[in-house]
Amino acid sequence: MSTPARNVVIIGSGPAGHTAALYAARANLAPLMIEGLARGGIPGGQLMITNDVENYPGFPEKVTGPDLMARFREQSVAQGVEIVTDDVTRVDLSARPFRVWVGEAKEPVLARAVILATGAQAKWLGLPTEAALQGKGVSACAVCDGAFFRHQDVVVVGGGDTAMEEASYLSGLCRSVTLVHRRGEFRASKTMQARVLANPKIHPLYDSAVEEILDASRGEVTGARVKNLRTGAVSVVPCTGLFVAIGHTPNTDLFAGQIDLHDNGYIKTRPGSSNTNVPGVFACGDVQDFTYRQAVTAAGSGCMAALDAERWLGASDAH
Repeated sequence: MSTPARNVVIIGSGPAGHTAALYAARANLAPLMIEGLARGGIPGGQLMITNDVENYPGFPEKVTGPDLMARFREQSVAQGVEIVTDDVTRVDLSARPFRVWVGEAKEPVLARAVILATGAQAKWLGLPTEAALQGKGVSACAVCDGAFFRHQDVVVVGGGDTAMEEASYLSGLCRSVTLVHRRGEFRASKTMQARVLANPKIHPLYDSAVEEILDASRGEVTGARVKNLRTGAVSVVPCTGLFVAIGHTPNTDLFAGQIDLHDNGYIKTRPGSSNTNVPGVFACGDVQDFTYRQAVTAAGSGCMAALDAERWLGASDAH
């Protein structure tokens, strides 16, 4: 006898996934969340590597990222969400009920509707000192962490529009911003470049790469050792914060070829909704948002996904 299909299966467990689960549970949809284990990140998403969060509404005293996600999870469990701590290894979205393979199980979980909330991961430089200082002065989000560096000197690494945006944002908070780029000119749009180059607080370093972030032994950022790739000269740029702005990678490899993706790999959703091009499949959070990438916007889109799924299931039942 085959196992009946679940109403909603949620893949992912960041702010978007948990908010979707919360709303789906309160709509009596008995959602199943596959929160992940190791593949494509960790349960709880990017906030799990964020030390302090000061911009999530409702927390006048700052909260650590892991503590915030622990509260999200506790609330989901309290509302009756079933959570499986394992990875989704394969999905089949070609026919309903949809099929979701979890861990080493041979038989898939069947789902009437699926909410994709697998998030995105920041691209890093790959330096040992970078990993050691993440959350201790090294960040991939100026909007998230810039306020911790008011009136201080910071470094931004990158040369695209994201790096220009991060540098411009930080220039409104920090004493100085050194913008380090590997090539002799930026890749960003001409408009963004012009804005950055006209800003007296932003100092570009072309043909340069960060070799080491100082000082992991002290557990704080004190500077960046930068090498000029053209001359070989090495110098130290004093700073208390370093922002890596070389892009993000959405966790969409499971869905490639099954749903429509943007050229940058993010899931396409219908404007003003969480609907993908596959009826019954919804997407929320950073896996479909390459513009804002904030916990609060991810949570809002998770609410949208659950409401869209509830309405879609209701309309399907009516027929």
